[in-house]
Amino acid sequence: MTDSIHFKADQKLLDFIDEKVGKLEKFYDRIVDAEVKLKLENTGQVRDKIVELKVHVPRETLFASESHKTFEVAVEQAVKQMLRQLKKYKEKLRS
Repeated sequence: MTDSIHFKADQKLLDFIDEKVGKLEKFYDRIVDAEVKLKLENTGQVRDKIVELKVHVPRETLFASESHKTFEVAVEQAVKQMLRQLKKYKEKLRS
């Protein structure tokens, strides 16, 4: 589920997010669901784009947050951060 706060995200951005977040399921197939929040933050002259990614797995909720000048880069960084967390989670389950 993707939620944009204080603006309307266009379909191209939503499709991009679905594609990137969908790759997480290839890495770990027991993901219950994922939530993505998109925010605009006014910091002086530049408007930073903030992406918050919450992934629910059995008995855990993993969270990643990234900000950048574009939503696309912030999404890619948040997904990379989430992949690292999923790797740690899987290792913890094995031990």
